Amino acid sequence: MHRMVIEAPLLAKKVQPGQFLIIMADEEGERIPISVADWDASAGTITIYFLEVGVSTMKLAQKNAGDGLYAVVGPLGRPAKLAKYGTVVMGGGCYGIGAITSIARALKEMGNRVIVITEARSKYLLYNREALRAIADEYIEATSDGSTGIKGKVQDVVQYVIYREKVDLAYFIGCTFMMMNCSNATKGKGLRTLVALNTLMLDGTGMCGVCRVNVGGQTKFACVDGPEFDGHQIDWLGVFHRKSMYLQEELLAYQYHSCRALRPTDQEGK
Repeated sequence: MHRMVIEAPLLAKKVQPGQFLIIMADEEGERIPISVADWDASAGTITIYFLEVGVSTMKLAQKNAGDGLYAVVGPLGRPAKLAKYGTVVMGGGCYGIGAITSIARALKEMGNRVIVITEARSKYLLYNREALRAIADEYIEATSDGSTGIKGKVQDVVQYVIYREKVDLAYFIGCTFMMMNCSNATKGKGLRTLVALNTLMLDGTGMCGVCRVNVGGQTKFACVDGPEFDGHQIDWLGVFHRKSMYLQEELLAYQYHSCRALRPTDQEGK
């Protein structure tokens, strides 16, 4: 998991909680959407978190302080729907631990009681802990191996929380599987549930249609209609199918580029 602070003064003045950027690491790189975790308008910076899982994120991870990015486009997507709901449960996993930060802060500033739940396979994969502790009224960690906090996942903790007290809104950001499980955990309990979808994208402005999803029986574009949607209305099977279309090619490309990055050049080999 990597944290990157990008100097982008114009974007830092415009971005709102829940929006995302499309980033190209270099001229030959693909365009990838990454949620904005935080920003500082006075310093002119935007903060993102990403997990190295493919060629593009590998290229981002290899950047050093002072390096440039070929393109940073944004802010994109609709801002999060912020209001005074009452008690809000926010769950984050993987990159979503960072992505929920600005939304949680904004909801807290509006007078909501904010309960933050984060998950990881193990304690060492958790991050941004102090920032979320400072924001949340209650901060709960869940780990698959039980190395810290509650043993389990966000969906397990959510069920405990909504049994314990009245919750007015649930909001989840993380991998598709995590968001689906959390949405299923709140379904049928009269709890409004929002998620931020992380679909495949190209232009991020609604022109290409790559990010289309089925929500409540209607076709929506995650980039311009979202990324925030009702988790109970999403055709999750369709989301999984579209996201896995190029999985084999992505894995092969990552292996190839990883080996190439480690392989000495012809000159070095001599």
